[in-house]
Amino acid sequence: MNLSASIATLFGIGRAPYAPGTVASIVAVPLALGIAMWGGRVTLLVAAIFVTAVGGWASEHYVRETGRADPSECVVDELAGQWLAVSFAPLGVLAYALAFALFRLLDIFKPWPIRAVEKLPGGLGVMTDDVLAGLLAGLVVAAFAHAGLV
Repeated sequence: MNLSASIATLFGIGRAPYAPGTVASIVAVPLALGIAMWGGRVTLLVAAIFVTAVGGWASEHYVRETGRADPSECVVDELAGQWLAVSFAPLGVLAYALAFALFRLLDIFKPWPIRAVEKLPGGLGVMTDDVLAGLLAGLVVAAFAHAGLV
């Protein structure tokens, strides 16, 4: 497997037989927690932006290699989106669980405007819908945290 395919599939996680996007999101949460505990939420946000950029490059190459618009095994977008969602959450099980659940719901059901950006071409389309889902989930979690609900 070449470098772009390794990154796009998160080193094979995307080849999970069932729900590879959810598997990638589950893997993303403890990694995010570790980054946030080590360097804070801003560090996690920077990591999410970095993964988005690298994931866009890898996804673009992977889409070209496979000839498919959004291959299901391409899950680096879940890592970026999940990290973005939890970067708005205070450290805590309830806040992280809410960010996880909201991100997965938005990513699976793709309400407007998420479905609209999914149609962008190549790696941009692969990454953008999950990044937007992560941003929206993160903003909801931040509102809940501000209200003292998580």
